[in-house]
Amino acid sequence: MASVAAMAVIMSLPGCNDTTGSSEISKVLLGLLVALVAAKLGGELFVRMGQPSVLGELVLGIVAGNLTIFGFGGLEFISENLSVEMLAELGVILLLFQVGLESDLDKTAKVGGSALLVATLGVIAPIGLGFVASTLLLPTQGIYVHLYIGVALCATSVGITARVLRDLKKSNTAESRIILGAAVIDDVMGLVLLAIMQGAITAANTGKPVEVMDYVFITGKALVFLIAAPLIGRRFAPKLFEFVAKFKAEDLLLITALAICFGFSYIAVLIGLAPIVGAFAAGLILDETHWQCFQKRGERSVEDLIAPIAGFLAPIFFFRMGTSVDLVKLVHPQAVLLAGALLVAALIGKQVCGLGVLQKGLDKLSVGIGMIPRGEVGLIFAAIGTRLILDGKQVIEPAVFSALVIVVVFTTIVTPPLLKWSMTRHDSICD
Repeated sequence: MASVAAMAVIMSLPGCNDTTGSSEISKVLLGLLVALVAAKLGGELFVRMGQPSVLGELVLGIVAGNLTIFGFGGLEFISENLSVEMLAELGVILLLFQVGLESDLDKTAKVGGSALLVATLGVIAPIGLGFVASTLLLPTQGIYVHLYIGVALCATSVGITARVLRDLKKSNTAESRIILGAAVIDDVMGLVLLAIMQGAITAANTGKPVEVMDYVFITGKALVFLIAAPLIGRRFAPKLFEFVAKFKAEDLLLITALAICFGFSYIAVLIGLAPIVGAFAAGLILDETHWQCFQKRGERSVEDLIAPIAGFLAPIFFFRMGTSVDLVKLVHPQAVLLAGALLVAALIGKQVCGLGVLQKGLDKLSVGIGMIPRGEVGLIFAAIGTRLILDGKQVIEPAVFSALVIVVVFTTIVTPPLLKWSMTRHDSICD
């Protein structure tokens, strides 16, 4: 209730109900004030409830975006303001950069075939089930919409699962290594599929039929970027940091890391991929050994330097995405049915993952449960779909976006207690 009361205070500020005639900067400042305060209050509330803070940021955004139900429309501009949107986009780019930085490719490679097979099944099954659900419940939509909805269901939020495993002190079990390794591979596969869908939809908008070779080209382009970029970058990154370390100006480590992140994001856009693909690849490139020359003179790591910037911008993205959820459209029977069907597809699809565990005696149920949460990754995929246009319409329309948000929220909430029960049930038996 404290967060709702605080939001009411913010909404009573001068100009909140009437931004007409206000300068652009005043709108941006007000939007940032509301987004940051509400997001952090929501995050605090959900953390106290044992849930990830991202859910609080999203839920308070949903509250703010649906105050029109009660006759208050003073916050509608947040979801429509271009400057706030650009800051939110920077936030999600930095978030994927962080995910790349935290992804240990060497440890992922060690878990071998099980992680790869778990990830593959965890991508194929949700896409297939999501495609079927969308085809049955959205019969007037085209194949690209059905496929994109399936792709939006395939993502796994490694951060949420990693946090639960760490809290349970189970991070070093074989099941945990498979889950975390598979989640990283899952992210890479999901980004490749996102690039394929984005390229195919862009090609379809030209009016020309999309041939098999077009898919091959798009897939190859995404794979080459995500594989070649880290391989080449890891070779040249240490030399770049050593060169920059010779200069005496301040904040060079931070600027160099951001330049790599934004540079790769820009290259990704140039070749027709989403900027988050470039940001993720940039994070994969960098390793702590690359900036040891800076740490020797007492500077913090790149992760520490990026964290406060992402901590400022990323909540704006999630809060703003929450404001885009239209609860009025969601209560429509078809939308409720779609949300339920997609939720079933999301849950069952990830349980198929357990079949990919090759080692005998491991807890396949825990592996499947650990792959359930969509979290911020699923939300990002859904948000990008709202910006893709096909035949003059959004690929992910507001009602479908709202249904996907429900899937993201539910899978994120249900995973921690389920995973805790699953990972500790044998301990209870032994006791």
